[in-house]
Amino acid sequence: MSDHSPTHHTELLPLGPRPGGQWRVSDRVADLSRRGPAPRPVDVPAAPKSLVLDLNRTALIVVDMQNDFCTPGGWLDHIGVDTTPARRPVAPLQSLLPALRHAGVPVIWVNWGNREDLINISPALRHVYNGSGRDVGLGDPVPGTGAPVLQKDSWGAAVIDDLSIDDRDIRVDKFRMSGFWDSPLDSILRNLGVSTCLFAGVNADQCVLHTLADANFLGYDTILLEDCTATTSPDFCWDATLYNARQIFGFTALSADLIPALETS
Repeated sequence: MSDHSPTHHTELLPLGPRPGGQWRVSDRVADLSRRGPAPRPVDVPAAPKSLVLDLNRTALIVVDMQNDFCTPGGWLDHIGVDTTPARRPVAPLQSLLPALRHAGVPVIWVNWGNREDLINISPALRHVYNGSGRDVGLGDPVPGTGAPVLQKDSWGAAVIDDLSIDDRDIRVDKFRMSGFWDSPLDSILRNLGVSTCLFAGVNADQCVLHTLADANFLGYDTILLEDCTATTSPDFCWDATLYNARQIFGFTALSADLIPALETS
């Protein structure tokens, strides 16, 4: 446990407009547990300060751990991207997911799952992935597998075999870098009574960060799990993501520190 872990809360001050929806903060601690019904707080070391998480108001959002991004033979592999870094979250998630489920914390899989007709995908978004108009982009078959890129129910859009989806987990299809645009994610979180979102997946500087940022803009508490997140982008993109997650949007933490807290909750 970090020496920044909170031991008492007498010096914490309210921050927020509504009783029951406020944080309490000091220069070293942010207490994210609302004073609503039956909070279940746990202490977790984090950066730039330690956290108190209310497990009854927390969910994990796993972004884009899909074959097209993480598996040899998938789309990124076909266009020459080394997918090895995208597999770094696998082992930490294999340990974290059962612990979260046992503690009753929702697990939400937010993955690209485009319509076959791509009718809700703008030319600007398609251009990102097919700048010449002749490349393999969204919905096009990947040579070798024949699977259409990130199309709902395709092999490329499926979660990788190394990570199992439980019947209790929630699936959300997304169609943008952010999982909140044109999707039911916000409604699901609010109906679950979630106010704190943990983030994992790939790519850290792209879909994970944009989903995390939109969650922050919508008023959710946001925590990037460093060891459960990765990117195939250059190292400076990872460094900038960590900086912005801590400086602008919230906090970063490690699943290795979270799991012991879950086991004692």
